[in-house]
Amino acid sequence: MRRMCALALALAGVVSLASAEPVKIGAILAVTGPNANLGTPEARTLRMLADQANAAGGIAGHKVDLIIKDSQGSAEKAVSFAKQLIEEDNVLAIIGPSTTGESMKLKGLCDDSQMVLLSCAAGEGIVNPVAKWVFKVAPMDSFAAQMIFSTMKKMGITRIGLLCSNSGFGQGGKAQVQKLAPAAGITVVTAEDYDSAATDLTGVLTKIRGENVQAVINWSTEPAQSIVLKNMKQIGFDVPIFQSHGFGNIAYATAAGKAAEGTLFPCGRLLVADVLPASHPQKSVLTTYKTAYMKLYNEEPSTFGGHAWDSFHLLADAVTKVGTDRSKVRDYLEGVKGFVGTGGIFNFSPTDHNGLTMDAFEMLTVKDGRFVTLK
Repeated sequence: MRRMCALALALAGVVSLASAEPVKIGAILAVTGPNANLGTPEARTLRMLADQANAAGGIAGHKVDLIIKDSQGSAEKAVSFAKQLIEEDNVLAIIGPSTTGESMKLKGLCDDSQMVLLSCAAGEGIVNPVAKWVFKVAPMDSFAAQMIFSTMKKMGITRIGLLCSNSGFGQGGKAQVQKLAPAAGITVVTAEDYDSAATDLTGVLTKIRGENVQAVINWSTEPAQSIVLKNMKQIGFDVPIFQSHGFGNIAYATAAGKAAEGTLFPCGRLLVADVLPASHPQKSVLTTYKTAYMKLYNEEPSTFGGHAWDSFHLLADAVTKVGTDRSKVRDYLEGVKGFVGTGGIFNFSPTDHNGLTMDAFEMLTVKDGRFVTLK
């Protein structure tokens, strides 16, 4: 009898899943290429969540049809894939892209097409000015800059050198650092750009060292983050090095080896979930995601994979509450309050399509090859 009941329940779930139209979710991610450390964990997270949802009967009875496109970090490919997802696949929403440059290219396209976009990139321009159909789940560059400046103030640092990749993320961060530095009592003595595909930054670092700065900020998401650390060590440039929140993947620290020790950067709490008190509102979400991801992929999750987790669950909540009408999903997202995600606690509004505050960040450092909270 128990077996018959179990079979009946299983069949009921199958019937329920089959009776509702699938919900198509598109994703444009840099799974390969120079930004694979962003896109790969994002894609893996989405596949895991889609499989979990389908195994549980779908989202409100709708099977998840996940369509992932690998942009390789190319804005041109991102635009082409977005058009496919909008015009041919008729997806409910698009998660991604992984990078700011790609997201900025899709901002107008998705808004004009009335397509929900949940960007996983951090650039402020993605949501400032607000575009009706465009949201992002990564914290603001300006908050990261302010967190860095607050730490510098405690360390007595007032003169810094800034270097940034020529990517959308790098240039967006550069603008925020230069804009906010004076009010924080920080002088940006020199600001240097470098090609996002650079493999040696000795020259630009030597130039910055000659300016007698007290610290360096590097703003990028590419492998150059690791190269900066190695090159500083090689030329004996011994000042504190701050990275942006783009450093939130342990792979960057691993690639730099001992040169990464002491690197300082603001990031979400996923990377230090284990040491959060049980009472912290994000503790359960972070540990649940981290445990599931590590069990499936046998690797540490990154803050970037966390952006995919937040995007998927925001959409799942919307479908559960208002169904699969795209306009209703958009309206629901804009009104979300108190959503506890990996990136922080989200409170969206018509004037705020990011929904996070500076409280989303912790200041982290690298110690013995691991990320730890800065004491």
